Amino acid sequence: MSHPIHIGIDTGTQGTKAVAFDPVCGETVAHAHAGYAVDEGENGSREQHPRVWIDAIRACLREIFKSVDPARVRGIGVSGQQHGCVALDAGGNVLLPAKLWCDTSTVAECGEITERAGGADRVLAITGSGLAAGFTASKILHFKKNHPDLWQRAATIFLPHDYINFWLTGERCMEPGDASGTGLFDFKKREWSPGMIRAVDDSGVLAAALPEIIQYADTAAGMVRPEIAAEFGLGADTRVSCGGGDNMMAAIGTGNTRPGVVTCSLGTSGTLFAYSNAPVSDPGAELAGFCSSCGGWLPLVCTMNVTVVTEQTRQLLGLDLKTFDAHVAAARPGAGGLRFLPYLNGERTPALPRARGTLAGATTTNLTPQNLCRAAMEGATLGLRYGLGILRRQDIQPREIRLVGGGAKSAVWRQLCADIFNVPVVCPAGVEAGAMGAALQAMWCFERATGNVVSLGEITDSFVRLDPSTRTPPNPENAAAYDAVYENYLSLNTAMAPW
Repeated sequence: MSHPIHIGIDTGTQGTKAVAFDPVCGETVAHAHAGYAVDEGENGSREQHPRVWIDAIRACLREIFKSVDPARVRGIGVSGQQHGCVALDAGGNVLLPAKLWCDTSTVAECGEITERAGGADRVLAITGSGLAAGFTASKILHFKKNHPDLWQRAATIFLPHDYINFWLTGERCMEPGDASGTGLFDFKKREWSPGMIRAVDDSGVLAAALPEIIQYADTAAGMVRPEIAAEFGLGADTRVSCGGGDNMMAAIGTGNTRPGVVTCSLGTSGTLFAYSNAPVSDPGAELAGFCSSCGGWLPLVCTMNVTVVTEQTRQLLGLDLKTFDAHVAAARPGAGGLRFLPYLNGERTPALPRARGTLAGATTTNLTPQNLCRAAMEGATLGLRYGLGILRRQDIQPREIRLVGGGAKSAVWRQLCADIFNVPVVCPAGVEAGAMGAALQAMWCFERATGNVVSLGEITDSFVRLDPSTRTPPNPENAAAYDAVYENYLSLNTAMAPW
């Protein structure tokens, strides 16, 4: 029989990507993408029906299997956008559209849960994080309050990647990485917290609806269902690994599986994270003390507005990507004093969930297309610099930052990141990190199940490669200029605080 192929699926906010990874040649041999939209409300709601994810996965797999024999597939791994809330009835049917990570309509519920749980310090001690508006717990309470009839029918609460695992296998389970982003999980004990569950619902419905936790990251969620195997021509022995949240899978896909590596994602949202062998908690509650999806912990900072800001600006001005980057490059660091506070979706870090995007410092001379484009890119990146400061408070001192996500494809943005962070940056070679991480976890699961006791670190050391052409050092003059720009950014954030 031909050697195995492993599939990685990454279901994000704006689309799904899939890759087929061949461990013999060490390369992805096929990839596919399918896009979709977010249903947005003026009250901050951001929703999708899970069927759009399944439709996109079907389209991606059909594309992959045009060039890859599905009978060779031995492992499938799933990466998914974190924090979403997928509610199913006893028959496995979706009860209502899923609220997404970027939904900020549940701010009031965050306060209610925090009070019931014993206060912010108690929540932080249990979950490793403050209860941000994006976390799943507040979405669950919102569901309970606003749809009481449906709530009584709720039999399972999933996160997006868990729902996809369920569709693939029929098994109801979660793993610690994604579960630690719900606001219901004891991140030190790596188990559900009875106190946090009761703070959301003391009727027993929620406690019964939360799936079993898979404790070992090299464990399969299950085998593909016969119906799925028949639909795509997969073998009945095809394993689906436990998978994880998109950040947990991007950590694997960038080789961030041991201390000393920092990854920054320039996607719709922005994240900075590093592997840790022990739980990490920030006294200021600005850091998420997540578990990783490879057996450790993944201290992480998330901002909610990155490529969404640059894309909105680009489309407003009617520019293609090349022209947008040329505009950014034509403007000087600091955009002539023009500042774009990029809070189009509200913001999680800094904690400004009710804030809105704001242009400041505009004059008759600096309000140009070039400065506006640069101010949009700078605003998104200054928020990530704020996050890097939070990691540094935890003694995480990067010598180099690995960039992923759509924004990382831009050489102009890579230089801007290096300058604003004042740290060299580099991109992994090849395809999207989330899908690649999911494929590598699927490979790890397959190898361990078939008797090859290999560590995930050995796999990432062998197959995660960096692209030397993207390695970008900071420009000392620009880095110094951005120190002053950053101080101005902080002062403008203060004015946003009442929001």
